[in-house]
Amino acid sequence: MWTTGKIIERVDWNDKLFSLRIAAEVAPFIAGQFIKLSEIQDDKRIARAYSLVNPPGTAYVEVLAVAVEEGALSPKLHTLVVGDEIQVSTQAAGFMTLAEIPWDEKQGKHLWFLATGTAVGPFISMMDTDEPWQRFEKVVLVYGVRHSDDLAYLDKIRQLQQRYPGQFIHIPCVTRQQVDGALDCRITTGLEDGRIEAVAGLTLSAADSQVMICGNPEMVTDAQRILKDRGLQKNLRRAPGQITVEKYW
Repeated sequence: MWTTGKIIERVDWNDKLFSLRIAAEVAPFIAGQFIKLSEIQDDKRIARAYSLVNPPGTAYVEVLAVAVEEGALSPKLHTLVVGDEIQVSTQAAGFMTLAEIPWDEKQGKHLWFLATGTAVGPFISMMDTDEPWQRFEKVVLVYGVRHSDDLAYLDKIRQLQQRYPGQFIHIPCVTRQQVDGALDCRITTGLEDGRIEAVAGLTLSAADSQVMICGNPEMVTDAQRILKDRGLQKNLRRAPGQITVEKYW
């Protein structure tokens, strides 16, 4: 099912990375889920999935996107301005939610979010709810990008640092330039050589950690391998573990 949404706000983080806030009537959703945006091109519906950045209960949906020149839909989205319309799916979907993580103190007291690029979106949504802060002693966001202007929602992240001092740890990783306060490595490199744990002041372990990984498939695959080598296992409904993943394409 589709509904017509109207753009009510737009933010350009750089010349290709942007956020759209869309007034649309969609069914209640769980933080971490995604909706689809679409348009009709040559009598054919073109639809793509985008994670919701906004928390549940808002009167709008918000997505973080990057314009890909050869993309079927993102170039069109990149041209939208306030007042324009776009088709929005009325029902969100997806299982990368905190509800899928075992609710047991023995299943981890530290929540780690590992994200690359626009995949930070669902984690922003989760952190804008009470659940992670009530369930976990520490929440760590590791956010990997190429350049500093690829880091979106820094104001929101700083607000969370102020709201949850001592509980929230943000570790940006910027690979193609030196940035004060950021690691100059890929997330996987920082996991392998211990830099990420050193900055966090925490150890990734099966006993203490729940890890949610979202981003490019290579990072997701390599991060899982590194964590599995340390004894962490993929979280399955039939066999609860410590690793929950979603690939972004």
